[in-house]
Amino acid sequence: MRAYKYQYIDGKWQEGTGTKLLENRNPYTGELLYQYRSASAADVDAAYAAASRAQKEWAKTSPQEKHVMLEKLARAVDELRKDAYDCLINESGSTLPKADFEVSTTIEFIKRAMAFPHMMNGKIMPSNIPGKENFVYKEPKGVICVIAPWNVPLLLAVRSVVPAIATGNSVVLKPASDTPGSGFLLAEMFEKAGFPAGLVNVIAGRGCDIGDYIVEHPVPSLISFTGSTEVGKRVGALAGGQIKDVSLELGGNNVMIVLPDADLKEAAKAAAFGAFFHQGQVCMAINRIIACKEIYDEFIQELVNVVKTLKVGDPSDPETFIGPVINSQHADKLEKIIAETIAAGATVALEGRREGNLIHPWILADCTNDMPAAKQEIFGPAVCIIKAADEDEAVRIANDTEYGLSGSVFSRDLYHGLQLARKVQTGMIHVNDQSINDEPHVLFGGEKQSGVGRFNDQWVVDKFTTEKWVSVQIRYRAF
Repeated sequence: MRAYKYQYIDGKWQEGTGTKLLENRNPYTGELLYQYRSASAADVDAAYAAASRAQKEWAKTSPQEKHVMLEKLARAVDELRKDAYDCLINESGSTLPKADFEVSTTIEFIKRAMAFPHMMNGKIMPSNIPGKENFVYKEPKGVICVIAPWNVPLLLAVRSVVPAIATGNSVVLKPASDTPGSGFLLAEMFEKAGFPAGLVNVIAGRGCDIGDYIVEHPVPSLISFTGSTEVGKRVGALAGGQIKDVSLELGGNNVMIVLPDADLKEAAKAAAFGAFFHQGQVCMAINRIIACKEIYDEFIQELVNVVKTLKVGDPSDPETFIGPVINSQHADKLEKIIAETIAAGATVALEGRREGNLIHPWILADCTNDMPAAKQEIFGPAVCIIKAADEDEAVRIANDTEYGLSGSVFSRDLYHGLQLARKVQTGMIHVNDQSINDEPHVLFGGEKQSGVGRFNDQWVVDKFTTEKWVSVQIRYRAF
């Protein structure tokens, strides 16, 4: 993959001024891809200053001008598709199907966002004061800080960056330290499309060095963070101290409920995809499967049969479904969670093993909600199966978590499945499908400690803008 050794500030590629030389490594081979100098607080200042200047002019452009520029961006992404595949495979361990999904969906999101400049709708409202007219204007928030994750680094950056730009804002993007290239590739895409200098700035550095400062800085009016609940809580606390708005898309402990009348073969195929896509490193991945007692053993066997067919290995091999986890520290953490869960009484329905950062899939049966792998977000290639006496107990178990992002229900009775799905405390849930779903025109977001705010379409337009009341007194009032 291409080496991205420079920060992108005010339309210029320049070396960071931080004291640390950071590494970007391939999680499958361990190969050093390149080194780059970290951004410093001074670089954060420069990026925000550039974004503030650029936003004032960008906000004046017409909806049609923004639409045309977004069309150019979609073309730029398509033209850099091979570079995007190389970047996603080499720095994040994405398999080819996952990389293709990410790039294709990125283009879909940009095309949907072309309509956003025309969705800045205000209102004319009546007044109880004689001679007064009320106008409500929808306006950009200004400068938006986007902090992107490492698991789906291009798409989940685009999901915030593009709506921000489409609604008249400017952006400072901080990519994850494990996947800086994806953020700089996005900067290259904006540059190739011809966007004004300073409108999108990308700076990379360790969270412990610039993470707090980029949130607390006085310039951004909204922080859009995607990542773990632990870090999200800190981002929310720092932003709250500055009375800043936040959009937080955080962790999940997503559940699939399999009812007695479910088509078990279809449920097993969906569960295998939902639990092990991108090595389970997806916030929407299935963490827990709650199967009713009548079909519990049969479902486990169906799932084991499907998962055994999934190829584990080199992510650049088109037949590979499960590639490496992001780094050795994450692999160590996953091994610990699995071992602790087995020690707590879970039985092994399918035993995995580790080869470097490759972890072959684990299926843990006879789990309970208090076991580590069921209580925590696994974020790796393992899934817990819990037995429920009936559907009421299944719903109780499903809701017994601090998370509420996505979920799934399998039943042949579609209306009953819909009714049960509404009882699960989650922002998103899918009947007769797995939990990993995201469509550009439908809301995306969670409940409880899975986040605050909604992405996509009118929901993100509303989030990334502010409303202003202007009244006009046609006849002078008598005071």
